[in-house]
Order: sequence, then C-alpha cells, then structure tokens
Amino acid sequence: MLTPYSPAPEPLTRMADGTVKQISPFTGTQVWTVPGRGNRPISQPVDKVRPLTDADRTRACAFCSRRYTDTPPEKSRVVRDPAGGFVQHDALLASQLDDTVAEFRRVPNLFEILSYDYWHANHGYEIPEAARERMGTYLADPVGREHVMGVLRAKLRAAGGTTTQWETMGDAERMRHMIGFFAGGHDVIIARRHYTDDAVDTSGLASSGTLSVEEHRAYTRLAVDSMRDLYAANRWVRYVAVFQNWLRPAGASFDHLHKQLVSIDERGVSSELELTRVRANPNLYNEMAVDYAAYRGLLVASNEHAVAFAGFGHRYPTLEVYSTSPTTEPWLMGTQEVDAVSDLVHALHAATGVHVPCNEEWHHKPADVDQPMPWHVTLKWRVSTLAGFEGGTKIYLNTIDPWRLRDRVVVRLEDLRASGRIAPMDVGHECPTSPNRLLYNPVLAARA
Repeated sequence: MLTPYSPAPEPLTRMADGTVKQISPFTGTQVWTVPGRGNRPISQPVDKVRPLTDADRTRACAFCSRRYTDTPPEKSRVVRDPAGGFVQHDALLASQLDDTVAEFRRVPNLFEILSYDYWHANHGYEIPEAARERMGTYLADPVGREHVMGVLRAKLRAAGGTTTQWETMGDAERMRHMIGFFAGGHDVIIARRHYTDDAVDTSGLASSGTLSVEEHRAYTRLAVDSMRDLYAANRWVRYVAVFQNWLRPAGASFDHLHKQLVSIDERGVSSELELTRVRANPNLYNEMAVDYAAYRGLLVASNEHAVAFAGFGHRYPTLEVYSTSPTTEPWLMGTQEVDAVSDLVHALHAATGVHVPCNEEWHHKPADVDQPMPWHVTLKWRVSTLAGFEGGTKIYLNTIDPWRLRDRVVVRLEDLRASGRIAPMDVGHECPTSPNRLLYNPVLAARA
C-alpha cells in the first residue's frame, strides 16, 4: 500500500500497445484504458420519445414548477428580479409559493441519508431555535399545515404505510416526523425546468449545460450558500457532501436537474485519503494535479480564478475543475471566484451533452481540518459498468484515456465558445501552463 513516505508512482504510463495505466496520486486507485474499448457511444438517448404536452413542461415529476407542494417546505428560492438578475427569498410561507416563479429552490430531501433522528439519537442534536420558530410560523398558516401533512402522508405511503397507520398516529409522533423538514441536514437544490424552453419532445431534457451562464452561476451560488448554512446549523457536522446525479444510470431518481447536499459526521473516505497525502506534501494539488496535467498536455480550459483538465486515476472518464483562490472554503470566496468555478463546470457540462449520465462531485476542506485543501469539482461520465474484473483485481477499466477525453472536450468547447453559449475562457493550448497556479497553500499565496 502506498504510504506518505514511499516514492509516488507515475500517475500516467502509456504501454507499447497503447494501453494507458493510471494511478491516482490522491487515493492510489488503479485504472487501465485498453485500446479499442472506448469506441462505443457514450450517450444514452431517452427511450420512447414523444411530443411534449403543456403539462409535461410543469408537471412531469415531483420537482416540477407546478408541483411545489410535492416537496417539503422550501428553505430558499432564487427568482429573477425586474432588472434580469437574481434575488434570493428565504423561508416563504406555503401561501406565498405561487407568488413568484422559482428558478432554483432549496428544499429538504424527503428521504434523508442521515435523518434528524440520526443526529438526535447519536449526538443529542436538538432543533435550533430559528428552525423551531420557522416550523411554528409555517404550521400556523393553514395552507402550510395542509402542505406539511400532505407531504407526511405521501412519505408514509412510500414507506409502505397504510391509511390506518396515519389516522392512528398521534400529534406528537407527527410532530417528530415534521422536525426533519425544518432542521434536517440533507437538502436538494432544484432547477425550474424539466425540459428546455424550446424542447418539442421528451428528448429535450434541461441539464446543467443547457442553463445560461448567469443561471448556472445562480445555481452554484445557492449551493455554496447552502453549504455554509448546513455547517452553521449543526456543530456535529464534519463534512457537507455536495453532488449532482444526472440521469438514472448515474443514480438520479428524476431526470430533472438538481444538486444534493448532505451533512455527515465524518470526513469521508476520499477526504481522509487525500489528507494523508497532502500532509506529507502540502503542494500536492499543484504538483500532482494541475501542474502534472499541464506537463502532460491535459489542460482543457482556464479563466482568471479556475482551471480545468482531463483527470487521471478515476474509475470513469473524469473532468476536473480547481479553484485557484487562496481561500479554501467556497462560502468565504468572493463572488468572482465562485463564478469562475461555475463557468468552467457549466462549460464542461455543455461539452459533455445532455444525454451522457454523469456525477458532479464537489470536494473541499472539511470543517475540522487545518491543512489547506483547494475547492475542486469532478465531473464523471458514467459510461461503463463495473464488473467482475474490477471487483476481483481492484483495477478499474476506464474506456476513455485522459488524452482522448481532452481532445474530445476541447473541440466541443471551441464550438460552444464561438457560438457564445459559454463564458469567455482559454481553451486547450491557450491555457497558461505556469506552475503553482493553485494558491490554497499560504506560502504560494504570499508570493502571488
């Protein structure tokens, strides 16, 4: 096993037959790309395409814009202001939900990974006073009480409950189930559209890449603000996992654009593995991520505060975006720094395409870690299925090597930039290759 003190193996090795062997410098994951296995299509078009109806555009799933009361009470929403920008409204009452059109909504997950009961039983967590007041205000509104009761009934039915169970449930038990809607630690950020505005049939799904640049920035900012709030709400939270599953093969319950944020009481295996190696080499993210990618010709895009490259050592073809900011917590960054990351992530989604299943995963410094670690985002194309070979050897077959991934994405980015669909950025060989661009390390930040 690789230890912090053993010589690091070369992350990328091209064999004589064209096989590319990869080793992640952060986790030690071994990946092979074998010639010929990456020639199959990666898109998964929608089955049984049919023309759209008016109802499809606003009621296709529980996340759609005419089904606000299918989800638990909103924590926040982002709406367009008269000037064309975006403004955030917090803690709306149920009777106010239809007063505005939410471009993005932050709601509690109906089926939390770690429920309020988990935090209460294991850590003694109690509903914060602000959340208790919010719950009281929401339930005092008759429309709000009807909304919450309806969601509770739907959750009980989904769990196999019966009408009799609901009718015999006392007020105290119902109240206990309600608390998670106001003091839970698993949120969902939901975009307005299920289908694009110009879609004519059910193949026209609205993904991250179909948003405008400004819409994607607002989407990203709401997720960043939600991270901050989840850390502040519960002192036992050690990490807030942020991710986006796009399409069912990537784990999505609905083919409707949304992000999830989950508070957990551990750092997570990935963060622990990274932390071990970064403590041994504090400049690891420069040397073995961005600098190494530049050296091997894998840079994809760049702007003033972020850089993207074709990743290596991942189980799936992966694009990576790193913030170059000296600030490590996204919620403490300036607006331009957050927008810079958003712009590159948006561009990579647009280049990936609507019909490619993918996972977007955010990585940041855990709350209780003193070692600087830069905010970075990975976009993993879920275009292969792990099977017996991987299970038996723990060597993963990745169908597209980093260079082919880079070439494929750069061509698409150049077209998107020319058509004005993505923000201005350097693409491919235009990207700066100067070393140590990531300024998370205070020593490098002082020199900048």
